[in-house]
Amino acid sequence: MEVAELVETTQPAGPKRRIGVVAAVATLGSLLFGYDTGVISGALPFMYLPHGAGGLALTVGHEGAIGGTLTLGAAFGGLIGGMMSDRWGRRHNLLTLAVLFIVGALGTAVAPSVWVMYPFRLVLGFAVGAASATVPVYLSETSPKRMRGRIVALDQFMIVFGQLLAFSVNAAISAAHGGPTLTVTADPSGRLAPGTYTWDTLQAMTISHGGQMNDEAFHAFLTQLSVSAGSGGAWRWMLVVCTLPAIALWIGMRRMPESARWHLSHGQLTEAIACLKQVRVEGVDEPIVDEVTEMVELNGEGGRLTHRQQWAVVLESRWARRLLLVGVFLAAVNQTTGVNTVMYYAPKVLEFAGMSTQASIIAQVANGVMSVIGAAAGLWLIERFDRRHLLIFDVTAVGVCLLGIAATFGLVIAPHAGKGVPKWAPILVLVLMSIFMLIVQSTNGTVVWTMLGEMFPTRMRGAMNGAAVFCGWLANATITWTFPAMLAGLGGAGTYLTYGLVNLVIAVILVKVMPETKGRSLEEIEVEMKRRYA
Repeated sequence: MEVAELVETTQPAGPKRRIGVVAAVATLGSLLFGYDTGVISGALPFMYLPHGAGGLALTVGHEGAIGGTLTLGAAFGGLIGGMMSDRWGRRHNLLTLAVLFIVGALGTAVAPSVWVMYPFRLVLGFAVGAASATVPVYLSETSPKRMRGRIVALDQFMIVFGQLLAFSVNAAISAAHGGPTLTVTADPSGRLAPGTYTWDTLQAMTISHGGQMNDEAFHAFLTQLSVSAGSGGAWRWMLVVCTLPAIALWIGMRRMPESARWHLSHGQLTEAIACLKQVRVEGVDEPIVDEVTEMVELNGEGGRLTHRQQWAVVLESRWARRLLLVGVFLAAVNQTTGVNTVMYYAPKVLEFAGMSTQASIIAQVANGVMSVIGAAAGLWLIERFDRRHLLIFDVTAVGVCLLGIAATFGLVIAPHAGKGVPKWAPILVLVLMSIFMLIVQSTNGTVVWTMLGEMFPTRMRGAMNGAAVFCGWLANATITWTFPAMLAGLGGAGTYLTYGLVNLVIAVILVKVMPETKGRSLEEIEVEMKRRYA
């Protein structure tokens, strides 16, 4: 009776907010996630130019570290972000992360050297990881049951929209600068006459592009050149653009409500009801009194748990330990598809396949478009099909696409390296990549991030979701850091053959271990997880 009376007498926490508006503002954090992970793909070719041309004189090791420091920061952001979210609230967390996005973006954009860039990439990565742990939880806890899957899937859509935005900005800035170029005033080695050269002309000297130099020799050649000018500074403009959505996130979240379930976990029942009244539509959504009663019955009696207490409960409970392992596996599966090898390195792969640098940066937009189409389709697919079936289909189809890319490199590109690769070969690689992105973004990303936001019990959600996201980002960091070296050592055929076979094995494992959450409230999911894994 107390709950019913409180629901009747409590006023909304503020002006009515449609759940779509709440989701649009919160997922600016996801857009920043997408932009900051995608922008590096177009920036790297410019960063490879010597310092005199405005670049950072990167090596293959630097390239992997630039991607790897962000994903390593994201791993700790996912873990610590869950603690921050539990302690101070989902909304407060997103406000803090908006500031970190701004600091990280400005720091990386003005970095005078790669060593100064690394710590700011860690800051940016922390914000990305914490956002990946906070936004899906905020959306799942704020959304009504009737549309939770679609709203949480919007998180994935905004991630890939952010990546498309990054690819488009990269292409526009690269085109405005005429692609990566440098003006050589003197070459002590005697290979080049003074003049202006494109990056493609210089790369033709490397073994991977039909020349004689390995990566170390090519880097030594670049550093001994006397360079007076170049377009290398274009990468700074690419990186600084993401401050704009970060500012919008900070302004927008100041007007949004806190998660009602977070309030309840802190014993703030009145505040929880007030926040629900802000975002529920009477006569359309489930009655607030029923929703609050269910929340109180399952989660309110034990009160709030500290992060340490959450871990104590998880470690003492067999079903929670098993559920956490499944969540960690799903988070890793989101990365072992190899999706981020396309997000970060597609221009590099397309260059290996025979495409020019400028064309490969522009071609990356096609992958972004297919990602957005896939994510938009995912908003429909996740409401129509079981999460489980979608993910099993995804890793199977992805494995086939990756094997197709491996076959193209092994049978068509490698035999003609340095002798004129058929013009259709890099186009075929791009087509297979685009199909790959369409499949991944319509199924894998949508399903995994939705599942991570809803499959863990409310009282332990911060700790368990943070741990799963941490492990997912560690998998991402490992893949990001090692991919350039794999590509240089194994070639395109060996690299993509490895990823293709891994995904086919994962499909078999998912058949055995993956649960289903579609069509249930968060409280009903918790009861089902206890039953399944006890």
